[in-house]
Amino acid sequence: MASRLELLELGDDVLYFDEPCPPVVAAQIEAAAQQYGQPIAEQRLLYAYFLAPEQLSVLVAIYRYYFYQHRLEDALLVAERALEVSARRLHLTGSWSNLGPITLGEAAMRSMGMLRFHLLALKGSAVILLRLGRLSDARARLKKIAEVDTRDALGVLPLLSVIDRQYAPAHELLD
Repeated sequence: MASRLELLELGDDVLYFDEPCPPVVAAQIEAAAQQYGQPIAEQRLLYAYFLAPEQLSVLVAIYRYYFYQHRLEDALLVAERALEVSARRLHLTGSWSNLGPITLGEAAMRSMGMLRFHLLALKGSAVILLRLGRLSDARARLKKIAEVDTRDALGVLPLLSVIDRQYAPAHELLD
């Protein structure tokens, strides 16, 4: 394995949206999209989740729904669930804070696409934490991604820069 992981190179990996989705689940996601803005949309997404709680397409759909509805606490719960599911698929033990060069390399050998999904879910959770004003938690997650994504393929350095620049007086408290 190369000494540097290229997170934009997915190779032949299947991406989350390419995974087979039971037709009844896909139909619920599609119906929710058609009925966006109506209370039934959330019900359809939750029903899809009930039918397929490990289906990443369902988790992404629910995350987006809550995020765009500005229901950030709910979106954070879904992002955390996506982290759990993807970590289990990658055979990662412990939390995201345990990610390091060895675990990252092992996960990349299992599925580069799933690893990228996992890191993007971590970034998504950090963005929500930023919007909720939980800067220390957000910064810790972004710093972890920056540690393992040395080329900043996932674009966390600008977010870290904003946090550090905007909150420079409190910077020592965040470390």
